[in-house]
Amino acid sequence: MNSVIVFFLIVSTLHGVGTWKIYKSASYYPYIAFIPVYNILILLKIINRPKWWIFLMLIPVINVIIIPVIWVEISRSFGKNSYSHTFLCLVSLGFYNYYLNYFTQLEYIKNRSIKPRSANGEWTSSIIFAVIAATLVHTYFIQPYTIPTSSLEKSLLVGDFLFVSKFHYGARVPMTPVAAPMVHDTLPIVKVKSYLNKNQLPIIAELPYLRFPGIQKIKRNEIVCFNWPVDTNLNMFYTDKSYYKPIDKKTNYVKRAVGIAGDTLEIIDGYVYINGEKNILPERAKLQFSYLVQPKKYRFSPNDMIKNYDITDFFVIPQTINGSKNLNNTYYFAGISERSASKLRNHPNVSSIERNIKEKGVRGDNIFPHDKRYDWNSDFYGPIYIPKKNSSIPINKSNISVYKRLIEVYENNKLEIDGDKIIINDKEISEYKFKQDYYWLMGDNRGNSQDSRAWGFVPFDHVVGKPIFKWLSIDYNAKGLDKIRWERMFTTVHGKGIPTSYFPHFIIILILYYLFSFLYKKYKK
Repeated sequence: MNSVIVFFLIVSTLHGVGTWKIYKSASYYPYIAFIPVYNILILLKIINRPKWWIFLMLIPVINVIIIPVIWVEISRSFGKNSYSHTFLCLVSLGFYNYYLNYFTQLEYIKNRSIKPRSANGEWTSSIIFAVIAATLVHTYFIQPYTIPTSSLEKSLLVGDFLFVSKFHYGARVPMTPVAAPMVHDTLPIVKVKSYLNKNQLPIIAELPYLRFPGIQKIKRNEIVCFNWPVDTNLNMFYTDKSYYKPIDKKTNYVKRAVGIAGDTLEIIDGYVYINGEKNILPERAKLQFSYLVQPKKYRFSPNDMIKNYDITDFFVIPQTINGSKNLNNTYYFAGISERSASKLRNHPNVSSIERNIKEKGVRGDNIFPHDKRYDWNSDFYGPIYIPKKNSSIPINKSNISVYKRLIEVYENNKLEIDGDKIIINDKEISEYKFKQDYYWLMGDNRGNSQDSRAWGFVPFDHVVGKPIFKWLSIDYNAKGLDKIRWERMFTTVHGKGIPTSYFPHFIIILILYYLFSFLYKKYKK
């Protein structure tokens, strides 16, 4: 918070140094240019714009759009209306007004008309405020998202386009104050970073974590959109394990919250148990496991698998399995439901079918925590406690590897391990009180999902929102109009029973709207 205050003081000083004469020319005391917040209110009066614009200037990301507009408005308030003046304001990042302040004879135009003087100006003004409105909706209400992986098949399919609600769990205030609107961490086409952080421009302070009140808390087994906690990708196309990213610019993931704050979770034989009881997934969830299938004589037909057994991802394992000779080639199915597996057992060419399950007590590769003392794997895991805000647990050398990242990274403490001693912020402790809620997020495709089993807990400050609606679904393997999964368009993500498409309702409403608009215009004429 202190860094934010310092940042605003520096900005106010720079503003005052470059504009004090502008205030004086508009009949205000020049020292007003140096007073934080009040100087902006007076500046808005000078440029003949409403006072509520100050809120646009204070909202991260939105301010990146509105501040250049104000630079231009300042010069126009003193008669500098040409395209060249506008260009100089923007290219100089507002420092053109320094030039006006010190090296020109300023003549203030009182009660200046703010109506655009040309069709181009009117178009520009409309586009700017359309972008501002869209950015407000995108940042604080609804964000579009595309499903990139098959970890939640069949609840969510690759190619599903979702609307993610920000207000269900409470919208976060952006933590990166200087960022391009309506994009994530990478600008399209040019493929460069879409934001500036404190590592690039020291004057920029990363904003503190703030969140608006939500209308609900995360419920067990809900699908959640969140920022991947261990993301160090430079952008979506390049990985650097040491690269730092602000929380809100980490890659977006979608998984199911099988464990919520306060739960004790264990995985036995691939099934999740919460507080000692087997987790019951919602009706729409389709739990899948990986299987090894041995055919009798000939290979399977991919079309047969897709059409009759609802299997889209499988490949042949040649040569050997577990050290023994594989004579007929074994098929590895990355994700198949238990219902489809039962059907496949009756296939005339199936010799044997068994779940590809890890052996209990044998540590798996890339399993959290990355500590050899924990002999866990993706099918036999835990038990592990999921921390709840304000809950305290004993912390010692035997469990510090489980909670080290939470204490040190997510909750910003200095942590040292000295023999059997755990030292936090230069004080030896035997228990720790958590500052926020944590969640355990997994995919329904248990054999083909990178989730909390690989990278651990998801803090609440990494939660983006709740997927609520599928507005489009594309099958990238199909052709023509078959690429669109019409039955999935305009369907809800959560709920009971088979999802109902509201696409016909949308078309009817659209037709009625245009018919009403046409008749209303005709009536007015």
